[in-house]
Amino acid sequence: MAACMLCRRLPRLRCLRGLRKDFVQAQHVNGKAEDETGEQEGKTGALQNQESSLQVGYRLHYNPSSYHHSVWNPASSQSQTDNDEDEQCFSTLATSFWQQRNHYSVSCSRYLSSSKNILFDLAFNKGPEPKMPLHSPQHRKPILPDGMVNSRAFLECRPEYVSMSLDLNQRPPPIEWDQAMLILKKVNSLRGNMKPSAVSQFLVELGRLRSDRMSLMSSDQRFIKLLQYSVENLRLFTQHQLLEVLQSFVWLDMSSSRTVLELYEAELSRRANEMTLHQLLLTADLWRCIRRHVPLFLQHLYDSVHLYWGQMGVPELVQLLYIIGERRQCPTDMIHPIEQLLLRHLKQLHPEEVGAVCLGLFKSQISISESAVTAIVSKAHSFVEEMSDFAMVNVLKFLRFSYLIHKPWLEAMAQEVPRRAHRINVEGLMHVALACSALHYRNDDILMAIAERVPSLAPHCRSKDSCKLLWSFGTLGYLPNQIPNFYPSLIESARERKAEFKRYPEHLLTGLLGLAFVSQFPEDLIALALSPDFINLALKSKQLELKKDLFTLNETVALELPQWTGPRLSCELREEVVEMLWSFVQSDVCRKPEVQIAEFALQDLLGGEEFVCTRMILPHTRSIDLEVHLDSNGQPIPLTLGSHTATESPKNSSSKFPSKHGFDFAKSGVTITDKLLAQLTNTKNTTDPLAPAPTVKTTSSHRVQPDDDGRLFDIRRNLTSVTAEVLTKPSSTVKLAIQVINRNHCCYHSSQLLGLHAMKRRQLKLAGYKVVELSHLEWFPLLRKSRTEKLTYLYDKIYNSL
Repeated sequence: MAACMLCRRLPRLRCLRGLRKDFVQAQHVNGKAEDETGEQEGKTGALQNQESSLQVGYRLHYNPSSYHHSVWNPASSQSQTDNDEDEQCFSTLATSFWQQRNHYSVSCSRYLSSSKNILFDLAFNKGPEPKMPLHSPQHRKPILPDGMVNSRAFLECRPEYVSMSLDLNQRPPPIEWDQAMLILKKVNSLRGNMKPSAVSQFLVELGRLRSDRMSLMSSDQRFIKLLQYSVENLRLFTQHQLLEVLQSFVWLDMSSSRTVLELYEAELSRRANEMTLHQLLLTADLWRCIRRHVPLFLQHLYDSVHLYWGQMGVPELVQLLYIIGERRQCPTDMIHPIEQLLLRHLKQLHPEEVGAVCLGLFKSQISISESAVTAIVSKAHSFVEEMSDFAMVNVLKFLRFSYLIHKPWLEAMAQEVPRRAHRINVEGLMHVALACSALHYRNDDILMAIAERVPSLAPHCRSKDSCKLLWSFGTLGYLPNQIPNFYPSLIESARERKAEFKRYPEHLLTGLLGLAFVSQFPEDLIALALSPDFINLALKSKQLELKKDLFTLNETVALELPQWTGPRLSCELREEVVEMLWSFVQSDVCRKPEVQIAEFALQDLLGGEEFVCTRMILPHTRSIDLEVHLDSNGQPIPLTLGSHTATESPKNSSSKFPSKHGFDFAKSGVTITDKLLAQLTNTKNTTDPLAPAPTVKTTSSHRVQPDDDGRLFDIRRNLTSVTAEVLTKPSSTVKLAIQVINRNHCCYHSSQLLGLHAMKRRQLKLAGYKVVELSHLEWFPLLRKSRTEKLTYLYDKIYNSL
């Protein structure tokens, strides 16, 4: 017997002597890695190289514990980042910010025949640390105390949560170092003779050690042996003991990269079918508290949940949504049952539970019906004054993802945000502003309250916060003279965080484009963004398409900074992006009925298709124009497709616009029906049929044929006195850029253009064009009117602009 025991222990002793030095080195490397920061916490595999390339993606990141940034506090920890940012990987110039869920590197699972020969190799050495969030205190100034929130406050709403979650505010009574040493002495004396109950009890007791001594104990060889004994007894633990041990790992602040946890995940996954719903949810919550990504176990959880839909009440549903949200993914076959349960239990939800539900739906990118979204937000609105700041912001995130205007909620925000702004920290304010910009909702009460608060918080901003605030306010058209300290404070904050842009280049482009919308051009940051090194870094991103943003910035600099001598994009890259943008415009924008009808009507008005060209005058603004040239007598000048190059800046020409980009309606048009027009104009079909698109015909007198009512429209006869005066003055060719403005170009219920489109109007004027805008408020109702009314409107818009 003794010989058997000796034979059993010798491999461990030999491994201990040979790898002690490696263990110390591993501890040192891990300690260093724990200090590094990042913006994602995607877990890497135990054997993955610690210096593996960082995944960069433009997302809208959202942190579970909202706005508090400090040394990890279990009560308000946010170890996993929210992805925006936002974040489907859309360009920063997308109309709405649909979010892209985080993509995690899945840890490799190991299936071993024996747990006895992995003392240092697998279970007890710390593996490569996961990518740490960017908001680590080592890389930024601490957030002010008034920004602290409890992201798990919903767990206090009902006593039922106790059996399916860990209350991080209820830490076990602490023990002193001397008591911990006595326990470790017992471990050393009992060695391999410990029963499973003793192993679990020792770990539970050691979990009560004061947190400031945990790091010292974790390097003690006796503690490492205790972990080994726990692995050896893994399958002998009862269900209760196994969960106790997992809970002790939370209090022990065990690194999420310790590969011993892989074995625990495998064992808990094996037992998943034997667990109750509450045990499954508790286990998932413990893994969340350990901050470890456990795809294998969560898959077993999702598979088991289908057995419990009928038994699931409010706390089970909310906790499940919390777990799903932290996972950043929801199986598609669970979406419909979740929606049905939400609607069934909606009336019973407390304010913080509604906030948790919204955050879970937002993070997991669960798209539910519009009626369900409206019902959830209406429930939030019913007790908005009772909601915490964190819960309120979560509702705004959910609205942003759903891209839904809920007027009562937004009107309530005009009251609540100014009242709360002084106590919300910068990350929360950023999310409020970002929601407003995504919904195109410009409200001075909300945004001015944010603008007044932000300068004092700017030194505490992450690069993401400052750049997304710049984007939001630029998109909604807040000019620097309206908020004097806002833009300078955030620009300075971005300068202080230049190092962060090396890992997240999309943030710099986001901020610079937001500034360009309001004619702000910090040349040092622009030089950084257009530098060869930064461009190469941005183009390496596999998850993001940043070429279009680089192109927009590059061409904006060419037009608005003619004295610019700094770096520029290569001609090859610019031409590539132009091709990419034109391909999209041809397949989408050019097919819109309101654009086609305007094109046909202008051809009819001016005498032929050769007088109107549909193209992107400024490709970097990502939209088309109907270009018309008039001579000094107001007569249209034919435009040949071969001559239609993109507008050139004074010193640096933009990418050439290939002749093949002429638009062929015969090949890419759509059928314009009464039903389609009724949808565009929000009106019912009338008995007056729409006049068919007129046949394009060139006429020397520029008179149009009689319309369907028999009336004759004569341009020469209907000149106004103002137009006549303009045309009698000698002048050169007038270039008109006629734009069809739709609702997505403007702020909600307003004719004010959003940032990108306002910038385009400004730059067209710089390029020598007169801009004629066909407002959706004016043009869309005319789509169902007579031919004469359309031509009269277009005539007045064109000649009154001269």
